[in-house]
Amino acid sequence: MRTERKLTRLERVFARLDREPERPAHIDVPSMSRHRVVLFSATLAFYAAIVWAVLITSWLVRLDWQLMFFRPYQQWPEIHAFIDYYVVLGQRGPTAVMVAAWLGWRSWRQHTLRPMLALGVSLLLLNVTVGAAKYGMGRLGPHYATEIGSNEMWLGGDIFPSGHTANAVVTWGILAYLASTPRARRWLSALSAVISLGVGLSTVYIGTHWLSDVLLGWIAGLLILLALPWFEPLIARAEAWIFSLRDTLRARYGRPALAPAPAAPPVATPVTTLRRPAEQATPHVPADGTAPRRPAEEPAAARDTSVVARSARSQPHLAPGPHTTRSERSPVTPGGSRRPPHADRVPRTTTTSARPLTGG
Repeated sequence: MRTERKLTRLERVFARLDREPERPAHIDVPSMSRHRVVLFSATLAFYAAIVWAVLITSWLVRLDWQLMFFRPYQQWPEIHAFIDYYVVLGQRGPTAVMVAAWLGWRSWRQHTLRPMLALGVSLLLLNVTVGAAKYGMGRLGPHYATEIGSNEMWLGGDIFPSGHTANAVVTWGILAYLASTPRARRWLSALSAVISLGVGLSTVYIGTHWLSDVLLGWIAGLLILLALPWFEPLIARAEAWIFSLRDTLRARYGRPALAPAPAAPPVATPVTTLRRPAEQATPHVPADGTAPRRPAEEPAAARDTSVVARSARSQPHLAPGPHTTRSERSPVTPGGSRRPPHADRVPRTTTTSARPLTGG
């Protein structure tokens, strides 16, 4: 009974990876549609409105000070330990590693670099835009405020907008952006919204950010996700260039393909012609009607010798059989005596009865 070898878990994973297509056909690349352009413009206007509200020290700044004096970490101290761990979901290092590991596995599984390149472009845009706004406006945080009721702008700070909040929106929102199906995109969008909302409120709870910082961080992250379709052609060109570079390096430094071994020349098999038996051969009848002439029969010893010689020529690959002892050999009557003649002996041809000679 034939039994199949049981595959290990790693072998099953690699077998599944080998069955994956070069690029899944059901994954669509988002385009910058009219609806997305309108949404991006409205979000950008909201971004500018929040910045203007902080610059003129409007009601938003007064709300920031009221929340700071409320001190939520003192009102609900029992959740302080949980908030300290939950806010890590907005730190750039841990979240980027976790999301990059997942997207890297997806890139390997789907044989495409688009997930990793999209994550890299989004993080690059996040560092450039949010970093420039932070150091450009230089706002101080609640713990370092110098004057009650002021907006604390251009004093050397780096908290406006909130980097934790913007990073949470981008790193978790990129999963929804790269989702394969509309259903997965909806679920991941809701999940990323809950995570980023919780991270922003956590920074307000522990007192490291103003409420306006968190609002601007949410909008900054959303602007990056809405602008990603504009960078899809660049991502596609970068992916094609990386694949072409990989193929070039493989062709230059890879091992040369082994040449196939030359085929062995065919061995000519000797063709042996078997003589038909005399009783089965059709006799040749002369034209005058006389009896057919029978061919001259060869002597038995010559016929046996020719058969043995043909067998040896037709089977050159067979090894000789084992040698028999002298006593096991069949008696052979020689055709003539090899002894010198004597005068007192009678020639063998004149004897009436011949006694068979034993071998030796």
